[in-house]
Amino acid sequence: MKQILKIAAFLTTIFAGTPLWAQKSITEATISYNIVVSNTNPNPQIADMLDGATSIVYLKGPSSRSEMISSLGTQSTIIEGKSGAVVVLKDYGEQKYMITMTAQNWKESNKKYEGVTFSFLDEYKTVAGYKCQKATGKLADGSTFTVFFTRDLVPQNKDFQYLNRNLPGLALQYEASFGKLMVTYTVSNINFNPVPVSKFDIPKSGYRVMSYEESKKAGGG
Repeated sequence: MKQILKIAAFLTTIFAGTPLWAQKSITEATISYNIVVSNTNPNPQIADMLDGATSIVYLKGPSSRSEMISSLGTQSTIIEGKSGAVVVLKDYGEQKYMITMTAQNWKESNKKYEGVTFSFLDEYKTVAGYKCQKATGKLADGSTFTVFFTRDLVPQNKDFQYLNRNLPGLALQYEASFGKLMVTYTVSNINFNPVPVSKFDIPKSGYRVMSYEESKKAGGG
């Protein structure tokens, strides 16, 4: 009997400190988000152009490529994980721009998301087959947003989604501002098949190349 009690106590100690969910570190995946624009937006024309857009995130090791595809065109952000260098490609019809950024530039461009704090709520729902917990994010300026995230999936590199990088998991549904628009991103599919290395190739021609500083002066930063 004493032996059984010792084993029971040992198992209790192990499981008390072990999460009941099986976390998976994401090193390679393609994550597709659907985008819905808030109906209360004061500029319905711009809202209509972005409503129904999609965002596709390609993850491979420490690198990522995020593509926002709408009726306006496609904007891609490629992050080279090892150096932190970032390239933003803007394809809007005949207007094609390439903005090159250092890791510090990227941090500066996301400065409004620095210091985001999260409050975790005892509210859950299922998104794309994953159990997600609700959290409220608070920015330094006092504004807040809602996110549902899963602890089951943890990206190796979280800089591709700067707003949610302090979450202990992957955001499967979240709110974000896009200029003066408030949009909601919801995951529709996650594919864990290998991502081609070519997804992270930087075009050598066809784009007007600008530095981060030049893009800010031109109003594109």
